[in-house]
Amino acid sequence: LCFVLFCFFFLQSSFPNFQYLSLAHCRKFRDKGLLYLGSGKGCHKLIYLDLSSCIQISDGGFSNIANGCSRIQDLLIKKMPALTDRCIQALVEKCRQIMSVVFLDCPHLSDTTFKALAECLVKVSIEGYREQNYCFELMSKCCPYMRRIHMADCQRITDAALKMILPLKRILVLDVADCIRCHELTYVNLHYYENVTDAGAEALGNMSSLISIGICGTSISDSGLTVLSCHGKIKKFSILERKNIRDTGIHEFCKGTKYLEHCHISYCPQLTDEAVKAMAFRCHTLTSVNRAGCPKMADTCIQCLAAACHYFHFLDVSGCVHLTDKALKYLWKGCKPLQILKLYCRNMTKQDVLEYSQEHNDADPPSWFGYGRDGNIVPFTKKHTSEPE
Repeated sequence: LCFVLFCFFFLQSSFPNFQYLSLAHCRKFRDKGLLYLGSGKGCHKLIYLDLSSCIQISDGGFSNIANGCSRIQDLLIKKMPALTDRCIQALVEKCRQIMSVVFLDCPHLSDTTFKALAECLVKVSIEGYREQNYCFELMSKCCPYMRRIHMADCQRITDAALKMILPLKRILVLDVADCIRCHELTYVNLHYYENVTDAGAEALGNMSSLISIGICGTSISDSGLTVLSCHGKIKKFSILERKNIRDTGIHEFCKGTKYLEHCHISYCPQLTDEAVKAMAFRCHTLTSVNRAGCPKMADTCIQCLAAACHYFHFLDVSGCVHLTDKALKYLWKGCKPLQILKLYCRNMTKQDVLEYSQEHNDADPPSWFGYGRDGNIVPFTKKHTSEPE
């Protein structure tokens, strides 16, 4: 304890231009020790502070920080389950320049915290926030300069959240939802937010700046795919394990995405050759394709891709059980830039596979693929009681 207090005293007395401080996982100081940060000559110019896992700090400690370090701009707090609104209010009372906050594993924070912080925020990362849709409403009213929003483990976010942040025109990165008027937004990741439906996709489809979209685990269907491609600028698209997506949806999506470069459509056993053909005939600039876990793919699919898309450098067709050596020959003939080929297909001979790939695997698809060696769907039974970490 004495050593920690000496460090605080040394900082405040010897480093007048000190700006970055991480106290993460330091638990041998108390609220009183934080008085040293604000006294003396040092730490008055502090702009970055990490208090992760400092579970011993109370609202009094945050007040001590605020009294001497009022210029803080970036605040990082992780794994503080006892952190309350009062702590943040005590800090914000004098730290009025906080622009970026990260709150992970702080379950007791509510909209009171967000109201206190909202005025100057341009970047926010939150995990497990309780008032999820209301959080977006507050941002729309109080954060006109917001540029980056990252929210994790907030499964109750719905389409309504997309409409609440319409006034935020400066958004560049938004992990879980979107705004029609975010003219600069380029990247959206909606993975496993199952409450986002075609209504949310319609809002996304109205953004002409969007070039990357991930919708794995959402409730977006074929009609949602159609509106997502209406501006034709999507370059990266990912979707997997979605049973409500059909060949027609992929066909309509590809019609409006002629600039598509990276396409990840995997573990969708219902998709047939038609989906791949649509991709090949419409998206000639493809460089990376993942169709793992799609058992209905046949050699003719690879033939179409190899004939129409000459810029491939990555292809994953693992578990496509009906592919044969013919598929390899089509790739060799039409896709000269191909650098990475991932496959384990029972109907390919080892000698031919090793000419194009570094490994050969003719095992049956694993049970979590959801189908057997012949490509027929089988019920999934969880047998793994322990998994390596």
